[in-house]
Amino acid sequence: MTLVREKTLAEKVRADFPLLHQEIHGQPLIYFDNAASSQKPLAVLEAWRYYYEHDNANVHRGAHTLSTRATDAYEGAREKVARFVNARSPQEIVYTRNASEAINLVAYAWGMNNLVAGDEIILSVIEHHSNIVPWQFVAQKTGAVLKFVQPTASGEFDFEQYQALLGDRTRLVTTFHVSNTLGCVSPVAEIVRLAHDRGSKVLIDACQSVPHMSVDVQAMDCDWLVASGHKMCAPTGIGFLYGKLDLLRSMPPFMGGGEMIADVYLDYSTYAEPPHKFEAGTPAIGEAIALGAAVDYLSEIGMENIHAYEQELVTYLLEQLKPIPDLKIYGPLHHRAGLVAFNVGDRIHANDLAAMLDQAGVAIRSGHHCTQPLHHHLGASGTARASLYFYNTRDEIDAFIVALKDAIAFFNSIL
Repeated sequence: MTLVREKTLAEKVRADFPLLHQEIHGQPLIYFDNAASSQKPLAVLEAWRYYYEHDNANVHRGAHTLSTRATDAYEGAREKVARFVNARSPQEIVYTRNASEAINLVAYAWGMNNLVAGDEIILSVIEHHSNIVPWQFVAQKTGAVLKFVQPTASGEFDFEQYQALLGDRTRLVTTFHVSNTLGCVSPVAEIVRLAHDRGSKVLIDACQSVPHMSVDVQAMDCDWLVASGHKMCAPTGIGFLYGKLDLLRSMPPFMGGGEMIADVYLDYSTYAEPPHKFEAGTPAIGEAIALGAAVDYLSEIGMENIHAYEQELVTYLLEQLKPIPDLKIYGPLHHRAGLVAFNVGDRIHANDLAAMLDQAGVAIRSGHHCTQPLHHHLGASGTARASLYFYNTRDEIDAFIVALKDAIAFFNSIL
């Protein structure tokens, strides 16, 4: 009797992603830059196109059929996102252009209006620039003080130092769920619990977790959480902010204009209820609808299945990378997400390595990955990063390893 091998998750879904089926420089594309941006399945592309071909009209403002259909699809997508992260209500989901805008929204609408000189904001050295620079703005304007948790020797969030930094003046803790460079996973539920015990608010950057694992904002109990659509199979130009409804109601608008008002007079205005209070002007309607389609697609596969498969992939990738001479892996070797940042020796620059791999059809990221303070801490000007998603395969990892070894051999021969 012949046993039929069960298909891997990637084998089941590869046909859904048209971009993956092409050659780069005469070689099959291996796309390992998923931490920067994921590819889009046909279901998402078709949802975006369907809106523009059939329902294109502005939302909320028209009594005609096209506007009604557009509004239903736009708000229906918000409901899907709310269920996806287990928000209590769709009112707790604010559409933004991306996670950076979502963090800036909180920084300006809450931070500028609630923090004063001497108040403390705790971040980590591991943060993406998007979760550092807005708080520098806030500190410069309000006199608040930024305090940073250092990485541990193994490249993880130092929970003991975090506990030591928490104080009576801590007003905000804002940190990552999964690092886009080290791949480490923060103990966010415990981070939130301790911060709340001190009366502090907590914002979680979930850009690298929402696309890859189940995220439950109620279980986490964070006050705000941000994510970007383009990292979770949706288009660019759409992201979201989750915020507890009472907090969103207490925050003033981020921008003024149409849509975010209740009534406008010549000398003052009143504002709409959340989330529309924070969505001034015509939104990215097609992109929001496509985000809803991406949520449907990921939910149908199952986030538990995605996470389990990616754990298998990254374990295999690490096994193949470890024996390569002079290759340094950054971040923990266990309990990590599906991305690996690395360098090879002191003479091969990450950018040169990435350029050589591109000639073999392999797309990886190189540079500081918008984590310059972390790279300063690591003593590295940049790193190469291979990041995986559920449509990647072991065969692609094998081909990447061959191309990587060839590239290293080439550079060693000329340096």
